[in-house]
Amino acid sequence: MASIARCSVKRRCLLSRLKTPLVAGDSSHSLAVTPRWLSRGAGVRFMSHGTAGGSSAGGTRRGALALGGAAALTAAAAAAGFLANVHHFQRAEMATSVLPALVKEDKEQEGDIVERCRGFMSPPVTDISVLQATKGEMRTRMEMLIMETQADFCRALQEADGGTFKADRWERKEGGGGISCVMQDGKVFEKAGVNVSVVFGHLTEEAAKQMRSRGKVLKGKDGKLPFCAMGVSSVIHPKNPHIPTVHFNYRYFEIEEEDGNKQWWFGGGTDLTPVYVNKDDAFHFHNTLKEACDKHHSQYYPDFKKWCDRYFYIRHRGETRGIGGIFFDDLDSPNQEEAFSFVKSCARTVVPCYLPIVNKHLNDSFTDEEKDWQQVRRGRYVEFNLVYDRGVKFGLATPGSRIESILMSLPLTARWEYMHEPAKGTREAEMLEVLKNPSDWV
Repeated sequence: MASIARCSVKRRCLLSRLKTPLVAGDSSHSLAVTPRWLSRGAGVRFMSHGTAGGSSAGGTRRGALALGGAAALTAAAAAAGFLANVHHFQRAEMATSVLPALVKEDKEQEGDIVERCRGFMSPPVTDISVLQATKGEMRTRMEMLIMETQADFCRALQEADGGTFKADRWERKEGGGGISCVMQDGKVFEKAGVNVSVVFGHLTEEAAKQMRSRGKVLKGKDGKLPFCAMGVSSVIHPKNPHIPTVHFNYRYFEIEEEDGNKQWWFGGGTDLTPVYVNKDDAFHFHNTLKEACDKHHSQYYPDFKKWCDRYFYIRHRGETRGIGGIFFDDLDSPNQEEAFSFVKSCARTVVPCYLPIVNKHLNDSFTDEEKDWQQVRRGRYVEFNLVYDRGVKFGLATPGSRIESILMSLPLTARWEYMHEPAKGTREAEMLEVLKNPSDWV
């Protein structure tokens, strides 16, 4: 329990923010993309590691790939990404690991806690003195990563839009809290949200039951299982229908068992939802993600791309939500250090995979008909999030969850036209065909 208490939400230090915004990617109207990477090698199997007192891996279990992903990581939504069915997705074999040089480089870049906190949109959820005292623990390193990801993405979006994010801090009485950064009615973005949450407490019996049904062996004390969950989640809805909507979510979950052993895993992904097909944009987005994946395992991108297409699928419409990206959950192999290094690589793609696309289309003109099609597609986005997204559904049903942060993912405006069907041969029909038959973009 002592290790859980270090997540307390005391705020003894309020730090000044950096005044200089980050440069938001390439400001030209063309996308700089690199040559295609070829995927090869074996697939991936994820294994759960128990760690005594947070030390190196102990026991293992059979890998279970589970659905997840909350549009907003509130207390409930953070946990919800790990509470889902396993049978939809494939298992594979782990063959290679992260290069030691990558891990060493990541450690060298982490730097001083206080200095890094000065660049955040808000002081971190966990007290800075606690973060300093636990600098080497994964919880601290992950919280610093999600805070930096939020700050980097917000400043890049502000640079493109000219507007300012409002940082809204919140606390959860059951333990923990978060920072919701939202920009509405900007010049470029109708609604942009980038949320961070760090929550802790005890798993409900329902949550523990669902985890056990996925194959996790959880041994609580007197029926209680202390947990800590944290993550960064973002959804961006632009005004211009030629600028795609983007979503990403990266998270970490840790459970402490009766004997002091810990189970941990990572999850997340990034996906794109355009209104119209643009093959150059799709290649740039997917290739940026693929290059980040290929640094760690040649099978990550093809496996996680397929997983993404399957998860973001609107079954009652028979179409995907967008053109996908990558998605994964229960990532706990080959070891904690290397899994974290991979998640860090993914989190650092959110600006370079998206902002060049935004800058390319900033001044694109559009018609009323194109705007109407964007509104229809937004309606489908809402349908997926409210009907299928397990994080949103679980969050809405969980006492103590923060509804504003959960529904941050929804657009300001959308429409539902009765029996809407685009005319054959139109760009709208082309987009619908891609959504019904996902493509390999790289």
